Formats: sequence, structure tokens, C-alpha cells
Amino acid sequence: MESFETLLVEPDRVTASKPENPVGKLVVITGPSGVGKTTIRQEVIRRSGATYSVSATTRKPRVDEVDGSDYYFVDRPTFQRMIDKDELLEWADVFGRLYGTPEKPVKHAVQRGQKVILDIDVQGGLQVQRKMPEATFILVLPPSDEELARRLRGRGSEDEAETARRLAAAREEIETAERSGVYKHEVVNDDLEQAVQQVVDIVNEEHSGP
Repeated sequence: MESFETLLVEPDRVTASKPENPVGKLVVITGPSGVGKTTIRQEVIRRSGATYSVSATTRKPRVDEVDGSDYYFVDRPTFQRMIDKDELLEWADVFGRLYGTPEKPVKHAVQRGQKVILDIDVQGGLQVQRKMPEATFILVLPPSDEELARRLRGRGSEDEAETARRLAAAREEIETAERSGVYKHEVVNDDLEQAVQQVVDIVNEEHSGP
């Protein structure tokens, strides 16, 4: 596996061999907590052969997480250098921990004809759109507020106050995405198999530019 630092260096051979009409594409999948986008993303990758874009973070890895597979775990000075050098497609500070998507690995994969899937929040998606407007943006929606609340409660990890907070945040996130006009595709996760197939079809669509 390539080191994180190697991935940030733009190889001349990739740029030089870039096809005139690359078949690769970047697909951004967004949806509120509890909507099932992670399950959808994992199954879509399995069926479509797409590549998952690994994010960088300053938080410490959990016991079962692998560096370079789940995240690139970096220290804060390294992450700050990426911000200063404009090397990230998007980034955010989440409760004092930094998360972001390195730009060059994504662009290199797309140039090589790969389909790359990015699973991030709405604000991250809007940042990506400013740098890669040709990307495809998908908003995964719950069938209803009531169903989203049921799924959140089913986790058993949040009390009622936290569930209410997450529901409010979900409504705000969905409204922001829809107002932006960036998310041209909306997939309602009512039936998981149907939702997965819809996303697979979008991923496999021939890309024709912004």
C-alpha cells in the first residue's frame, strides 16, 4: 500500500497518460445520520467495482480500524499543511477533530478511468462541487421523519434528546442540500435493495461532464 505522503505527490506519468475522454467519475453520496447511506455505499462498491475514497483525520484510530483503509490517520500539523497548501477537496472540524478528503488521490483515480465514491456530509459535498463540478451528487433520503426516528432509536445508542437533535440536524441537512441545487439525484431509502440498485445505476451511467 502506498504511503499517505506518496499519494499527495502528483506523478507525471498519470498526468501524461490521461485519456482524452476518461470514463472515470467521482460520485458523492450524502444523507443524514441513520438514513442508511453507509450500507448503501458498501453494497454499491461491491456491485459496481467502484473505489472508496479514504478520508484523512486527526483523530486516533479505533481498535478495529486500519490506517489507509478506514482512514489516513495523521497528526494535526500534517493536516494543517494540507489545508494551507489547498490539497483537500473538502474538510471539516468536528468537535476538535479534523476530517478531510485528499484531492490528488481522487483526481488520479478518476483520470485512470476509475469510479470513485465519496461518502460525506452536505457541506463537504458543496465544497467538492466548487472544485470538481463535474462530479455526480446523490442525496439519500429517509421515506419519512417517523421512519428516520425509528431507525435512530433502533440503534439503542441515543436517548430521546439526542434522537431529537439528530432529527433536527437531518431536516436542516436535507433542506440545505435541496436548496443548493447541487444534488441532482435523490434516492429514497424505503426499500434497501431498490435504493442500492438506483445508486448502482447512477454510478454506472456514462459521465458527460458538469
